[in-house]
Amino acid sequence: MVEVWNPNGKYRVVSTKPMPGTRWINLLVDQDCRICTKKKTILSVEDIIALIGDKCDGVIGQLTEDWGETLFAALSRAGGKAFSNMAVGYNNVDVTAANKYGVSVGNTPGVLTETTAELAASLSLSAARRIVEADEFMRAGLYDGWLPHLFVGNLLKGQTVGVIGAGRIGSAYARMMVEGFKMNLIYYDLYQSTRLEKFVTAYGEFLKANGEQPVTWKRASSMDEVLREADLISLHPILDKTTYHLVNTERLAMMKKEAILINCSRGPVVDEVALVEHLKHNPMFRVGLDVFEDEPYMKPGLAEMKNAIVVPHIASASKWTREGMATLAALNVLGKIKGYPVWGDPNHIEPFLNENAPPPAASPSIVNSKALGLPVSKL
Repeated sequence: MVEVWNPNGKYRVVSTKPMPGTRWINLLVDQDCRICTKKKTILSVEDIIALIGDKCDGVIGQLTEDWGETLFAALSRAGGKAFSNMAVGYNNVDVTAANKYGVSVGNTPGVLTETTAELAASLSLSAARRIVEADEFMRAGLYDGWLPHLFVGNLLKGQTVGVIGAGRIGSAYARMMVEGFKMNLIYYDLYQSTRLEKFVTAYGEFLKANGEQPVTWKRASSMDEVLREADLISLHPILDKTTYHLVNTERLAMMKKEAILINCSRGPVVDEVALVEHLKHNPMFRVGLDVFEDEPYMKPGLAEMKNAIVVPHIASASKWTREGMATLAALNVLGKIKGYPVWGDPNHIEPFLNENAPPPAASPSIVNSKALGLPVSKL
């Protein structure tokens, strides 16, 4: 079932999935675009080729799709030169293949930061205080009355939070945990996170001035140092060859027996088979996962683990964020179709999200703009 908006529009834009909100639709229709979208959950490469058809000016795609040589060749044959992922990550896209066909590749940064960090924080608390286990226990009618040892968990205050990858999301999460729960910070990143360090220092001074124990920070010299020292560890690296199975049997063994591990980055950063074994042998070790190695599947045994909290890739699933992602993806495609320049700073995309004003005449974020020699907006 293909849904169509503005059937007589001059430019044909395909969205491989229906997206939240209506603003993205209105923005495209206002610029004379005809929009086609498919109701099916996950589209195969063949499904997408059929949807692209003989004429297509641009496509809004999803992380669950394999955008490589085959699809970019099909888009190019149909006259299309614009593609955008409705995601900040693009490890599902072969950018070299896109460059070969002159197709711009958009992504949607800047709208996921706080939302994703908030989910990582939610999983941290849920794991520390065993909320999911306690909820199941209550619903099963097993509660006979207050007991001193019932679902005893971990106090976060004064413990150490470890962040691996202190980019936008990792830093936002670190700030939430430090400020919200007075945790000390240890982080590992290839680049120094000066803003984060200054924030923790200032907050520590504020606490000290008020007669409280100040919080501290430390930049670790290796990832292993974070894994050994932190009580709660959240993973925020990008996924590439160097971060595949970053957390494996050996690294799990380095962690504290009662540590909590959170992953809202990409599934393959964790060796899930090794994780299941570790959870089996260490009942006090807990994990909160939003992403999995073979989505939508979990490795055998994970679903049975009481010390694991698993949610279906919902880190960006706040209404504001998902509608914002749809808007940015649509404007990335529209910008290329209309020959607009590329926005100068993809981390500051607020002007595109203001619903009370028309968006700037620019593409919010094109990852291969340099390779394609696209002009940069002076706005």
